[in-house]
Amino acid sequence: MALKRTTVMVDEADLHTVKMAAKQQGRSESELIREAFHLVALKSQRWDGQWDIPTVDFGYEVTDAEVNRVVRHRIGSE
Repeated sequence: MALKRTTVMVDEADLHTVKMAAKQQGRSESELIREAFHLVALKSQRWDGQWDIPTVDFGYEVTDAEVNRVVRHRIGSE
C-alpha cells in the first residue's frame, strides 16, 4: 500500500487520547490515525451493484413478531 502524506487539524483532546491509546497499545499514532481514516473511507463507500445475498424459504412467511419471539427466547428474555 502506497502512503500519501497529509496534514490534518485535530482537536487537542482527541490528539491526547490518540497518543495515550498508541502508548497503551504499543502502536504508533500514525497507525491508529490511518486505521480511523480507513474506517471512515469504508463507511463512506457506496455500492451500485446488486448484492448476492442468499435467501431461505421456511415454507411460510416469517413475521417481525416471530423473529422477535425467537430472539427473545434464545437470549433468555422470555
